Amino acid sequence: MGIAQLIVMIVVIVAVIGGVHAYLWWRLVASPFRSRRVRWIGVGVFVVIVAVAMFGLRGAPETLPGPLATVVSWGGPLWIAVMFYLLLILLVLEPVRLIGRVLLSRRERARPLEAEPPTAPAGHPAAPSDAAITAATAPSAVATATTTGGGSSDGGAADSGAAADTGAAADGGESWGHDRRVFLARALAVTAGVGALGTVGYGVTEARHVRVKRAAITLPRLDPALNGFKIALLTDIHISATLHRPFVERVVRTVNALDVGAVAIVGDLVDGTVDELGDDARALTALNSTHGTYFVTGNHEYYSGAEEWVEYLPTIGVQVLRNRRVEIPGGAGLDLAGVDDVTAADSGVPGHGANLSAALEGRDRDRPVVLLAHQPVQWPEAVDRGVDLQLSGHTHGGQMWPFTYGVRLQQPVVAGHATDGASQIYVSRGSGYWGPPVRVGAPPEISLIELRSV
Repeated sequence: MGIAQLIVMIVVIVAVIGGVHAYLWWRLVASPFRSRRVRWIGVGVFVVIVAVAMFGLRGAPETLPGPLATVVSWGGPLWIAVMFYLLLILLVLEPVRLIGRVLLSRRERARPLEAEPPTAPAGHPAAPSDAAITAATAPSAVATATTTGGGSSDGGAADSGAAADTGAAADGGESWGHDRRVFLARALAVTAGVGALGTVGYGVTEARHVRVKRAAITLPRLDPALNGFKIALLTDIHISATLHRPFVERVVRTVNALDVGAVAIVGDLVDGTVDELGDDARALTALNSTHGTYFVTGNHEYYSGAEEWVEYLPTIGVQVLRNRRVEIPGGAGLDLAGVDDVTAADSGVPGHGANLSAALEGRDRDRPVVLLAHQPVQWPEAVDRGVDLQLSGHTHGGQMWPFTYGVRLQQPVVAGHATDGASQIYVSRGSGYWGPPVRVGAPPEISLIELRSV
């Protein structure tokens, strides 16, 4: 990426983030509160939040003390989720706001008409009001009228009182409308806040609740001797500043309880270097299966030092399939092939790039082949090459609704099982998360693939 492109990208990102936060400030602070002091406090709060969010997405600096580093590491990604749902809910509520403002305006225009007394017919004197009758018959009025100089004084007082009453009526009308507009703005701000915080709170809980999802897939060419062969599919664990060894150990314990023939880790295992996350990943050493644990790179490995990870993983018992295959014995057997991520060729890492031809070279075509490839977008080539089954991840199932619909524009399958002729694919929603530690409408999973013969 050239300097000019980088500058344009930075400008666009700053403009988008600035625009979103300006809108949120207007709807959550400026509209509900007329106080200049409150508005400036709101500006300060938003500036701090944005700064924490930007630091959090890049990772907390090592120089920060422990508690502050934790706040930055968690606070930034969490705010991204809260910001997104605040924006979504407020935009949905805009029609409600518009309808409310229209109804209030109509009501304000109707109030002066309701307050006016009925007009007397032409040619007939207007009937005196109750107030006029009371003023004329009251003894105090008669006494005051006979007092020297009283007429002038009382006339001025009466004029002042009438003017005051008129001003009060006008002020009352404006106050009535203002109060209700402020109430509407505050009600919608509270609704958006409660909705966003509730959704993100649910999503945080959901992201930590990894469950086993079972899928039985029939491979017509599978030897009956391998009927029931089970593969634990792990993907998108994203070991990071907010997902550490205890989470990985919990995933490992769940897999070990499934009694599988093989474990397949199809990319995006880490978001950091070996120095930063090697000890967390070492928990994978405890994975148990009949034929071992296999790994292929995802796009995030190429942000995190792919060469180091490819060298490190075999030292903790994880075999890396870089455009190659292994044979699973049993009857006529089964081929397990793996390719680099589709982004590898453009990553700048020497020698990396998806090469399905190399992975399938020399195989016995009478044996079924299961391909490990990080992204579903790699499936069309697998279909052309006669691959029986592809196991993928990458999509997170959308991770946070409604991103599911956006993922469909890029990937042929978002989650679950699909077929194309004789070829099949299973896409896992993944076990971890990227960015916000939140999952909404896309629960994390450990996929248990059970292969069946006809």
